[in-house]
Amino acid sequence: MTSIKISFLVLFIYGLLAQNSLGLSPVILIPGDGGSQLEARLNKTSVVHYICAKTSPDYFNIWLNLELLVPFVIDCWVDNLKLEYDNVTRTTKNPAGVDLRVPGWGNPEPVEWLDPSHQSSGAYFNSIADSLVKIGYQRNVSIIGAPYDFRKAPNENANFFTDMKTLVEDTYNKNNKTSVTLLVHSMGGLMAMHFLRLQPQKWKDQYIRRLISLSTPWGGSMKAVKVFAIGDDLGSLMLRESIMRTQQITCPSLAWLLPSPLFWKPAEVLVQTDKYNYTVNDFQKLFTDMELPDAWEMRKDTEKYTKDFSAPGVELHCIYGYNISTVERLVYKPGTWLDGYPTLATGDGDGTVNLRSLNACEHWRKRSLRNGNPVKSLPLPNAEHLKILHDQRVIDYIQLVMKN
Repeated sequence: MTSIKISFLVLFIYGLLAQNSLGLSPVILIPGDGGSQLEARLNKTSVVHYICAKTSPDYFNIWLNLELLVPFVIDCWVDNLKLEYDNVTRTTKNPAGVDLRVPGWGNPEPVEWLDPSHQSSGAYFNSIADSLVKIGYQRNVSIIGAPYDFRKAPNENANFFTDMKTLVEDTYNKNNKTSVTLLVHSMGGLMAMHFLRLQPQKWKDQYIRRLISLSTPWGGSMKAVKVFAIGDDLGSLMLRESIMRTQQITCPSLAWLLPSPLFWKPAEVLVQTDKYNYTVNDFQKLFTDMELPDAWEMRKDTEKYTKDFSAPGVELHCIYGYNISTVERLVYKPGTWLDGYPTLATGDGDGTVNLRSLNACEHWRKRSLRNGNPVKSLPLPNAEHLKILHDQRVIDYIQLVMKN
């Protein structure tokens, strides 16, 4: 055997032995709403606009793809990415001729960058992943991604939870039987919580080191009500809320994110009109009056997931922002109705999620001494919902926690 081959073999064996030799807890990144790449393949018989493609030779990136969000072309995008609800099966499906998949299971790249071209506008978990690499982590070894179809709620993501358990166990074994850290953002925190509640405590004690959550809407968000009412432009001047709404209101995950009666009082007005004031107990009437019958059906399918507020059963680091104007109520002027444009009354939060929902983890912190699983909260002034992923204060904190 030549000296070159021997050197290569030594380096190869050393690399295998060195994987996570520092004893670092491997990290699985779980994204929030809009935080996973999506790919589509088309074989349609009709389209909404003559410029829309009926077929595609292969899968193409549909989210995030800025080229598809320009005027006129966006109509094609909406028609391809919307869901159709079936109130018999209580599930949604893609439009006829649209095959959609979530690429890159286990790979962190599709959750680090929402745009495969790595444009800055699609940056997601990349800053956090880069910071972990600096302290000894390796992508696809000790940094793992867990993307999913964020349009859907837990009731239609059963495969995610099954695959997630296998992914955790495989990551644990690949890293010298080192327990795993779940690092989650926004709705990813709710997905992680549902996953953890499905597992026996003995399993969590062995395989899960901690949960680090960023901007999790533990009790839902008024933003979801706003989106059902008028849509959301994703903070872009290029996009129109009304066009985006056509796709957004078909997503069961949006119904899942509606404000929880655990954190909004029964008499508290969410939507104010001169004919009726809607509270957290009036979603059925609200969606009937908005002429959105499927929205109420999707809420009925997902409401059960909002009623369990048991602790995760693992160490929790709850990081969130505050001191940013966040919608608290929709106010329609006298003489207008729900098809008009409301005034947005605001309160405290991170610009997307209300503070009362973000800091709901304090409920567990006060009881953490009893169950032996510490809960640590880190409220950060002016940490916006999405920008928190690149906030140096957050990155420094995560590095500190992971090195210890």
